[in-house]
Amino acid sequence: MLTSLAFIFLAGLAMAAVCQSLKLPRIIGMLITGILLGPYVLNLLDPSILSISSDLRQMALIIILLKAGLSLNLTDLKKVGRPAVLMSCVPATFELLAFFLFAPRILGITRLEAAVMGAVLGAVSPAVVIPRMVQIIDMKYGTSKSIPQLIMAGASCDDIYVVVLFSTFVSMAQGGNPQLMDFINIPLSILLGIFLGAAAGWLLSLFFETAYARRHCVRNSMKVVIVLGLSFFLMAVETWLENIVAVSGLLAVVAMACTLKIKCPDFVSKRLSEKFGKLWIAAEVILFVLVGAAVDIRYTAGAGLPAVSMILIALCFRGMGVLLCLLGTQLNWKERLFCVIAYLPKATVQAAIGSVPLSMGLPCGQIVLSVAVLGILITAPLGALGIDLSFPRFLVRQEDFPK
Repeated sequence: MLTSLAFIFLAGLAMAAVCQSLKLPRIIGMLITGILLGPYVLNLLDPSILSISSDLRQMALIIILLKAGLSLNLTDLKKVGRPAVLMSCVPATFELLAFFLFAPRILGITRLEAAVMGAVLGAVSPAVVIPRMVQIIDMKYGTSKSIPQLIMAGASCDDIYVVVLFSTFVSMAQGGNPQLMDFINIPLSILLGIFLGAAAGWLLSLFFETAYARRHCVRNSMKVVIVLGLSFFLMAVETWLENIVAVSGLLAVVAMACTLKIKCPDFVSKRLSEKFGKLWIAAEVILFVLVGAAVDIRYTAGAGLPAVSMILIALCFRGMGVLLCLLGTQLNWKERLFCVIAYLPKATVQAAIGSVPLSMGLPCGQIVLSVAVLGILITAPLGALGIDLSFPRFLVRQEDFPK
């Protein structure tokens, strides 16, 4: 395992540095590293690492979500309330509709199989999007109109919506019937996740204040450990309650971090954000190298040009969905185009659920996995590069914003 971790960190950072020197996003180097080190190419990663790959990816995602929550300004987010809600479901619905309409003709599958494929491909990748939005917030681009906050909020809920739809369509493909509760679970998991996270954040801030009042100062490094531990607990609650009631653990983590930002003094939340930013340096490498390792490139050749054209058509539909969400806002055409670009990347969810239909023995399993792999390889670098190149040109920096 230690040898595998050495490969992940050293090769991942080296390839990221190479891509950075070529003016490409670092994520591309990490994804390529994962593909090369993974079981489908050089097979240099220990099976023990691969067996806990999903848990390690989830831990890395928790770290950046905490950083995101500590960077969010809820006052700014209130300015874009309606679009944030729409962005959590409308773009994914448009993309799923594209697969439902065109995939049967282009890929030769049934309507139901097309719906399963659309649900797999419909999720935006928070692992790609959220770190970049945090960076953009730190650089104060687009913050006057809360654009990165809008995208972060939408991307955080988008995955929940898509995964619930995926579960429903897979059940139908296996011969089951959709249940009303499956659709009720979407808003329920969002609301319960926010409530649970807010309660945890309030109790945590109360603990820190009480300790400080009694002259038991808790060091910032210790606070980071406590916050991380509680975040892992919130994710575990989602698993414990999955057969009883739907709760979004990821949203609970973000809500906890937001509550800490509100309740704690500014210098405390700022220091915590800086600490998690440093942790992200290592977590980012683990996350994207292991996402790359989950990609089986053997399936890409079989998918071919029809799959690529289907992905591009679906992205056009997704872009129309984003633009629809932004109707009536004060965003200009450049800012709206940036939102479309920021909603392109796919990686984490596709790597996690792309192989599920195949493992269930569904007839569409092979083609769904092939298109999911191609979706990652096309959209993750395209979206990451698009965000990195477009935000300085399309967004206004807060200091330069006309008063």
